Amino acid sequence: MSATSGIGVSPELTAEFSAAVESKNVRFLKVSIRNESLIHDLSVPVEGTLSEDLNKLSSPEVLQDDIPAYILTKLDDPPTEWLVIYYVPDSAKVRDKMLYASSRHSLLRSLGSTLFTDTIFATSKADVTAEAYVAHLRSVAAPKPMSEQEKEMATVRAAERQAGGVTYEANHVRSTPVGWKWADGVEEALKELDQGEGTGLVVLTVDSKAENLVIKSTGSPSADELGAALPQDEPCYAFFAWPHTPGQRDIIFIYSCPSQSPVKFRMIYSSGSLTTHLLAKSHFTTSTLVSRKVETSDPMDLNEAHLKVELGIQAQTSTAAKLDMGEKKPFAKPKGPPRRR
Repeated sequence: MSATSGIGVSPELTAEFSAAVESKNVRFLKVSIRNESLIHDLSVPVEGTLSEDLNKLSSPEVLQDDIPAYILTKLDDPPTEWLVIYYVPDSAKVRDKMLYASSRHSLLRSLGSTLFTDTIFATSKADVTAEAYVAHLRSVAAPKPMSEQEKEMATVRAAERQAGGVTYEANHVRSTPVGWKWADGVEEALKELDQGEGTGLVVLTVDSKAENLVIKSTGSPSADELGAALPQDEPCYAFFAWPHTPGQRDIIFIYSCPSQSPVKFRMIYSSGSLTTHLLAKSHFTTSTLVSRKVETSDPMDLNEAHLKVELGIQAQTSTAAKLDMGEKKPFAKPKGPPRRR
């Protein structure tokens, strides 16, 4: 950021600009630096559209080939806003270039920066023609160039918006049209898992092209075999039926995202995890879909001991056993008062 020059706006320039803003009949106001002050140099009235009036700037009476200037330009739409042109020719003296560069902030601040909604930096008269202005507007309106990482993140954000559509109606949850759709066979596989006996597993993955959830695999692994039954190099959602205690068969929702998965897929699956869990709830009537989700970045960590710790099953069982056995805590003698010295 360049240092300010300390050059201020003259009272005459302030008055001229205020009158131009109020009258709306001045197209260009030329500002120059003289005697260490920003002064009003020239006014050009509105005669046509901005594109038509820009041709007047090529006149040597308005702009010279080697002398910098500021051109305050009234826009057509909206007519209350202004464009500021910083005209600093390549052939100008170095001292003049530095002086005009360090005074532009003072100019806008003094005249009211909120009035100026666009900026053009020109180094020749060719930069202030009607054709150059059209090219400038195209450049402003065009999307900014993105790196490969930025493009990937833009794709991820779009996927997040698409995967996050869940609406609530009374006691029911339904997906909006932008949520992940379920491919044929997914609902039937979950119903079979719900009504089955013993262990069971349904693994789902996202088909990004079809924009839906598809069945990756099904099976009946034990809790200790669960980790090996999940994909090792890509994310997935899994529903695991587990009769961990007599008379109780729970459905556990698992979100597995191996650490080597691409960032794009990690974000897509993470954003759709809650939606998938909520939408699956209504499909389990015989077994219970536990409210707590199990998440892992290494599928091989999943085994019976890990699931018990994640779901608090071991602690609940241990507490219930102690209560059934009528276990009592030993009497703890209270501490006496501190001894006086």
